[in-house]
Amino acid sequence: MTRLSTLALATVLLTASIAAAQQPPAPGGVTGTVTGARAGGPPPMSNLLIFPKDTPRETVITTMQAFTAALGVQCNYCHVQEGRGGRNDMASDEKPAKKAARGMMTLAREINAKLPEAVGKGAAATTRVGCATCHRGVPIPKQITDIMTEAGSTGGAAAGLATFKQLREKFYGGQSYDFSEGALITMAQRANTATKYDDALVYLQANLEYYPKSARSYSAVAQMKTAKGDKPGAIAAMEKAVELDPNNAQMKAQLEALKK
Repeated sequence: MTRLSTLALATVLLTASIAAAQQPPAPGGVTGTVTGARAGGPPPMSNLLIFPKDTPRETVITTMQAFTAALGVQCNYCHVQEGRGGRNDMASDEKPAKKAARGMMTLAREINAKLPEAVGKGAAATTRVGCATCHRGVPIPKQITDIMTEAGSTGGAAAGLATFKQLREKFYGGQSYDFSEGALITMAQRANTATKYDDALVYLQANLEYYPKSARSYSAVAQMKTAKGDKPGAIAAMEKAVELDPNNAQMKAQLEALKK
């Protein structure tokens, strides 16, 4: 199954599970620990604080599987699992990630309850949110430009670009990060705002390796060349941008302005 279909399935499963969690709880509330056993089967799930206590085991397990698919993790990301011969305590609240997951389930439930009114649609016609909506296969759903900016804050454009390449090698083809031409152009714009024109050019030259026909990249190169006082270089870059996108009136006007 592709990452796309996996995450889509995860969204559907989580939406269904959140809907189930909104149903009235069984007598006794939704907090605490359940003990005892059901006739003819395993004991009920314990320490359910979000789901009703009588939620079927299969529903809980399916939800957990949706979590792992949406975040690209294993069960031990939230639960105490220490391997063969070690301690396995799925009911334990020892790990902070489990508390965070409960908080996110509650948040998603509240958002989904408000969405139909917010978008002016009936509940059946409203696209509901789930883990995969934001996480897209990674546990910490940061945008790639923010991750690169953090890396570049100490190591410059070389570190930011290295981070981009590492993530691209691992995640390209999925939904986790934006590897379109816009990502590195955004990084160049951030560098430009910080007057780090050489860093901006590093990002743009790399972008042109991935997208050699990116008129936007050449236009941005012209902007950086202008800022550095390299008018011939700026004109050459803008001419290339216009060649690639001859119907772009804005780029044509920028080229004429440069030539004047």
